[in-house]
Amino acid sequence: MRDTDADLLADEARYCSFGDTVHYADPPKIFERCEGSWLYDTRGVPYLDLQMWYSAVNFGYANPRLNNVLRAQLDTLPQVASQYLHRSKIELAKTLAQDAQRKWGLPGRVHFNVGGSQSIEDSLKLVRNARGGKSLMFAFEGGYHGRTLGASAITSSYRYRRRFGHFGDRAQFVQFPYRFRGPKGIGKEEYGSLCVRQFERLFETEYNGIWDPKTGQCEYAAFYVEAVQGTGGYVIPPKNFFIELKRVLDRYGILLVVDEIQMGFYRTGKLWGIEHFGVTPDVLVFGKALTNGLNPLAGIWAREELINPTLFPPGSTHSTFASTPLGTVVGLETMKMLAETDYETMVMGKGAHFLAGLQDLQKRHPEIGDVDGLGLALRAEICEADGFTPNKKLVDKMVEIGLAGDLEYRGKQTGLVLDIGGYYKNVITFAPSLHISSEEIDQAMVLLDQLFTKAKRG
Repeated sequence: MRDTDADLLADEARYCSFGDTVHYADPPKIFERCEGSWLYDTRGVPYLDLQMWYSAVNFGYANPRLNNVLRAQLDTLPQVASQYLHRSKIELAKTLAQDAQRKWGLPGRVHFNVGGSQSIEDSLKLVRNARGGKSLMFAFEGGYHGRTLGASAITSSYRYRRRFGHFGDRAQFVQFPYRFRGPKGIGKEEYGSLCVRQFERLFETEYNGIWDPKTGQCEYAAFYVEAVQGTGGYVIPPKNFFIELKRVLDRYGILLVVDEIQMGFYRTGKLWGIEHFGVTPDVLVFGKALTNGLNPLAGIWAREELINPTLFPPGSTHSTFASTPLGTVVGLETMKMLAETDYETMVMGKGAHFLAGLQDLQKRHPEIGDVDGLGLALRAEICEADGFTPNKKLVDKMVEIGLAGDLEYRGKQTGLVLDIGGYYKNVITFAPSLHISSEEIDQAMVLLDQLFTKAKRG
């Protein structure tokens, strides 16, 4: 006899560490199967998922093409120690490196690890090694790069560091051009330029704290950025921002490290989110959707002069499970799939449809203070009726109602899976499957309208 949900939750409460878990509902939701844009609970109720495992499942749950490649690999070479080689690791690295060289004109190499946080750690080693052991980094307010010790040091939330002390040096956090909560009476691009000027002021004299004009040396090694802030609330910067910032970084010898863990693999309509902003990274970190969530695989691409074997020799980092055949064969198939379909046109079209739906909802619900989107990375900032004061209570209620599975669509019981982010934890961050249909987008808007109405009444 199978355990009931109540039995399983009792066992979780007794035997599972809560330290690796974030429960979005009380009681926590248990799901049993998935397909496409949908999750199904133990009652068989369907839930339209608009966050897709924090953008790890860009290509839909149980994607047949990717699942079949994984099954085939199980019958040939499912395991091999990481000190040995296998074909798909080499081919995947080549594919990613050649794509970068075509786009940015720079030779480089790809270095694999298990997850995004681990690859951020690898990038910190790479940067510190390339800059003579300098351990200080810049990062953005609202930036999120992971919860390992090194990654949390460059993540702006003190909550992730509070109980664990510091590993090395905490980053200096710089203002990100968050237009909705920025100064009034100033345009988006002007605000971006203002943020760059405020940052550049740090280099005016030696007494601004980080620059020695006599030696031409900066105390900081790199600036860690997300092209579009993820956990910070899918905040999209103005087009001019990174171009102007990169000029400052190049002037003072500071490396640009772009974290594409959440925004990579066409979430924004391009393979890498940073491609929208006209700059070339020195180091790029990727993960999540590379394997569509089927296997933990992440990595970094870096310019040849930072990562060549003389400067960054064998053993500089290591993980037993880095670049397993199961992960790299799916990653390679993902890259082949992306090359065969015009994902840019598809994602930008669906994103425009989704954004138009959110804008229509905004007209009917004054609590939606801001909507924005780039491709299928979209946001709705939930506020009080004034359209500005953050309203975390309302958005928490919406998540709870969505996960209860008591919404209705065409006479059938339905649920809705949402993710919450933002500086005030009041932003719904939408990351639907890139394969979501137009009909499912329309259904999402109907369900969101219901959700707003129910949450406001409750």
